[in-house]
Amino acid sequence: MDDHQRIHDLPSEQKPREKMAALGAEALSNEELLAIFLRSGTKKASAIEIGRQLIKKHGGIVPLARIDLKELCKEHGLGLAKACQLQAAFELGSRAARESGSAVSLSSSLAIHQFLAPQMAHLPNEKLFVLTLHSNGRLIRMRELSSGSISQTVASISEILRPVLIDQAPNFVIAHNHPSGEPAPSKPDRLLTENLAEAARTMGLYFVDHLIIGRPTDSCQGYYSFAEQNLL
Repeated sequence: MDDHQRIHDLPSEQKPREKMAALGAEALSNEELLAIFLRSGTKKASAIEIGRQLIKKHGGIVPLARIDLKELCKEHGLGLAKACQLQAAFELGSRAARESGSAVSLSSSLAIHQFLAPQMAHLPNEKLFVLTLHSNGRLIRMRELSSGSISQTVASISEILRPVLIDQAPNFVIAHNHPSGEPAPSKPDRLLTENLAEAARTMGLYFVDHLIIGRPTDSCQGYYSFAEQNLL
C-alpha cells in the first residue's frame, strides 16, 4: 500500500475493519490492529502507515505500550485522543490477562510467567506484585506493592506478607519486572527472596516462586524463576 493512500480508498478486503469482520482479529497485522484504534491518518500517512512507523520506531508492540501518555501524544499522527485510545487498548489487554488468572492454575513457574508477562513486560518502571493463591493454584488476588525507578523497587517482608495474611492465602507468589529486559536477579533480589522464604517457612506459608519478568531473546526465555533454580 502506498504510504499516502487512504484506508477509505483501499479494496474492501484490505481495509482493517472489513478484513477483521471476514477473517477475525488474528488475521490482522500489528499495524492494522493499531489502525483500527487510530481510525484516521494524516495528509502524509494513512493510519496503517502511522501504526507501522510507531512499531518500527519503538521496536514492537510491547515497547510501544510502555511509553508514557504525555510522550505518546507527541508521536506523529497521534495527539491526546488517539494516544488515550491506544493506552486504553493496552490496559484492556493487561486486565484481560489478569482476569484469566482466576481460571487457570498458577502452580508452575511457566504458567505464572505466561499469566504475568502480558501485564508486566511492557512496564517502564520496576513494579513489585504479590499474588495470593488458593491451595490449587487459582488466583485469589493480585496486588501492586511498590513502584520504583527504571532499575529498583523496594518492599519489606512485612509489606509482602500482609496481603497474604489478609486473604488467608495458603500460597503466594511475588514478581517484579526488569524494564531493561534482562531478568537476571540482582544481589538485593536474591537477599529479599532468601529472607522472604525464611519468613514464609516460619509462618507455615507456601512461597511458590519469585519471578523476575524481562523479555525473551534468542538466549533467554524472558524470565528468571527462583523456584526453578531451587533457591526457595
